[in-house]
Amino acid sequence: MTKVDVKLINGIALAFEGDAVYSLYIRRYLIFQGQTKPNQLHRMATRYVSAKAQAQLVQALLDTGLLTEAEEAIYKRGRNAHTHTKAKNTDIITYKMSTGFEAVLGYLHMTEQISRMEELIAWCIAYIEKQY
Repeated sequence: MTKVDVKLINGIALAFEGDAVYSLYIRRYLIFQGQTKPNQLHRMATRYVSAKAQAQLVQALLDTGLLTEAEEAIYKRGRNAHTHTKAKNTDIITYKMSTGFEAVLGYLHMTEQISRMEELIAWCIAYIEKQY
């Protein structure tokens, strides 16, 4: 494997990693909550992993000051990254905020800050749970 400085990875690539990691954690959480039917799992996962949900989560993280200065910088890098894909089922602002959220998780995962990443994911799960 080629060594790459994670600090130099673009926001879209960080979001690509973050999307996968966050989805895995949410799926595991839902299964451990007793959700085992595929249709039910997919429907419930959308509450956590949709662009709209992720945009709300990152806004709440920012509003409560839970992100470090470095994490906010990564969020902005992901949010402001130029992408060639179009937002599906949402507006561009929501999509970009969601990309920034995923970039933060991708960065934490790639820099092996797993406990911090899990802390943020646990906070996000609790936040979503309060909404339903």
